[in-house]
Amino acid sequence: MDEVGRNKLWQEYMQTGKSEIREQLIAEYAQLVKLVAGRLSMYLGYNVEYDDLVGYGIFGLIDAIDKFDYSKNVKFESYASLRIRGAILDQIRKMDWLPRSIRQKQKKIDAAMSKIETEKGHVATDEEIAEELEITVDELNSWQGQTKASNLISLDEYTETGSEAKIESVTNTHFDQPEEVLEKEELKIKLTEAINSLTEKERNVITLYYYEEMTLKEISLVLNVSESRVSQLHTKALGRMRKTLGEYLDIIL
Repeated sequence: MDEVGRNKLWQEYMQTGKSEIREQLIAEYAQLVKLVAGRLSMYLGYNVEYDDLVGYGIFGLIDAIDKFDYSKNVKFESYASLRIRGAILDQIRKMDWLPRSIRQKQKKIDAAMSKIETEKGHVATDEEIAEELEITVDELNSWQGQTKASNLISLDEYTETGSEAKIESVTNTHFDQPEEVLEKEELKIKLTEAINSLTEKERNVITLYYYEEMTLKEISLVLNVSESRVSQLHTKALGRMRKTLGEYLDIIL
């Protein structure tokens, strides 16, 4: 269905509230749930099944449809994406499967990276991080695989405190307000700094995944590495970018 058709569907639903139209809206935006679930699965790896994430996300989509105010001129996809992500993260938190030891490993990796980069003035390599932590590179890769979800926790905090408020404040103006211009300029600077902090392979993964919208499998074929290696590079890249971007990290995801 095109944009005109979706707008007519929304208008009819706002006027009648019919359950059959609600079902049509759920079906129409189901692909959005798959997109959000797919991106979150990058953090979780094989810890949670993709189909389960989609199932959790459907509840967020339904909640978004029920609470969406069509008259506010807010793009539904933006509003719903936050609700879908929130529903998935809520369920992940309830599962409480992330052990304290994994959180501690993430803190150790972050501390080691910061120390090396401060002392040596360049991006920390896996070998340097492993040496600083007094573990092997294979052990470091294992740690990084386990700590994907700790990145998810930080995104969760921002989702709850920042993103939704920004979405709900959107108006129908055609012009950027002065504070919005400044925010965009600051984001450009921060994003440049963050990307420059990555290794070449990490930059390639970020570019192909977020800007070219390629799948893990497609990226693995382009870079001639395994899907698990792509996932590792993605995790490392977001860890580095998080230090520079802070709350802005959510904007590119």
